[in-house]
Amino acid sequence: MFKFEREQKVFNIGGVRIGGQPGEYPTVLIGSIFYEGHKIVKDITKGEFDKPQAQALIEKQEELSLKTGNPFILDVVGTTPEALIKYVDFVSEMTKAPFLVDSPSAGTRIQVMKHIMELGLGDRAIYNSIDYTVNADEIAKLKELNVKSAVIMAYNPKYPFPKGRLDILQGSNEQKGLLQAAKDAGIENTLIDTAVLDAPSIGLAAYAIHSVKSELGLPTGCGTANGIAMWKRVKEDYGSTGVSSTITASAVSTLMMGANFVLYGMVKYGEFIFPACALVDAMIAYNARNFGIRPKTKDHPLYKIF
Repeated sequence: MFKFEREQKVFNIGGVRIGGQPGEYPTVLIGSIFYEGHKIVKDITKGEFDKPQAQALIEKQEELSLKTGNPFILDVVGTTPEALIKYVDFVSEMTKAPFLVDSPSAGTRIQVMKHIMELGLGDRAIYNSIDYTVNADEIAKLKELNVKSAVIMAYNPKYPFPKGRLDILQGSNEQKGLLQAAKDAGIENTLIDTAVLDAPSIGLAAYAIHSVKSELGLPTGCGTANGIAMWKRVKEDYGSTGVSSTITASAVSTLMMGANFVLYGMVKYGEFIFPACALVDAMIAYNARNFGIRPKTKDHPLYKIF
């Protein structure tokens, strides 16, 4: 528990504030919906899904957020433009929360962002993501669409350690960094994802969170659940309890390093992620008084959960 010497930026995306010193704002919790293998999806290509079940999952996020004080963002995942547009349209009607526009294809993300901007939902949409594969065409299209918020995936395939994550963000004399690429694209609200590759690498990603915030002062977090999902033996050796406990442990470990957001995996995991992160947020905020820091919202978990 600490205070960063560098001034910490805070972005307001769709009414959700992300960033700041530990103890100022609650951690933003991001659960994924309509991901590959999600049982509520009936046709992954056409985007057909069980609407009552999807609505119930979203309403549960609203309930958990209200109870704990932790804001939420939905990570809306789709493999085709047709599917992702349907998902985004549904989510935007069901909740006022921001959402990630998430697809493995940059072409799909761009096409869906165009649809979103035409609907006037740009203030709530977060492009996910700009990474080391970004090219001039993708940057130009983001600029043309006037996209303002994006996740920057700080994965450096040449040096996948914390310093490598900073290097790919900042760039060098020989190569433009991802922060400059985002600036060229007109992105104003940059959320740094420090890239989890597997379960052991969660430690590297957590340390990189501290490094990025110390050096750059930007809102930072990572997808801890990605690492647990790749840990094949956890369910075999420890069962469903082992899965939920390790997902929780990995998430709260990043909060202790200064994370402003956590992509915690399947949206249903929110039932155990929200109370755990709320408790740790409250602990951090209580200790932050030693550094002259107090919560900047009355809805902080410190005031909500006890």
